[in-house]
Amino acid sequence: MSIRLFLADDHRMLRDGLRALVARLPGVEVIGEAGDGRTTVAMVKELQPDIVVMDIGMPGLNGMEATRQIISECPRIKVIALSMQSDGRYVAEMLKAGASGYLPKESAFEELGEAVRIVAAGRTYLSPEITGTVMKDYLGACAFGRSTISAALTPREREVLQLIAEGLSTKEIAHALNVSAKTADAHRQRVMKKLRLRSVAELTKYAIRAGFTEP
Repeated sequence: MSIRLFLADDHRMLRDGLRALVARLPGVEVIGEAGDGRTTVAMVKELQPDIVVMDIGMPGLNGMEATRQIISECPRIKVIALSMQSDGRYVAEMLKAGASGYLPKESAFEELGEAVRIVAAGRTYLSPEITGTVMKDYLGACAFGRSTISAALTPREREVLQLIAEGLSTKEIAHALNVSAKTADAHRQRVMKKLRLRSVAELTKYAIRAGFTEP
């Protein structure tokens, strides 16, 4: 039985390259792809792939939140994260979200085949390029009880934070989340209170530093 992959990345050229690579891997096939987080979650629930290759920096709903939603509802599915970032904070957040693998994008074409085989076998794959940094940052955070974004905000508040950082108005956020403008504004107020931030500019800087969106 082949390993069924789903590709999630907002760059079409990268998806095309990964699809061509997978076509050369024995026993592996791509069954679907998407360019944003919300579409990814919906399609993955429907198609039920074995592994999702997940870009972290997607619009609307980033890869961390998409991973949390997928793992929460479909725990059988494995996620391999792709990112331009090798910072241990990003890796730690994806591991906490439930990812089973992490690849820097510059290494994706060289390492994806091995990562897929290891993750499909039920193990975790971290690119050798980031392993040392990840272990130092991740274990240090655990040892000192450092708080994380996921602990500070609810899943819906994290979605709102990303949409604010992407420049959406309260009405646009309400439409994207299918809630009232009053509810969207209430979420925004709670996010700002929890993070002790007082402006959209501060929220945007925070979201970029935390990996919720790209500059």
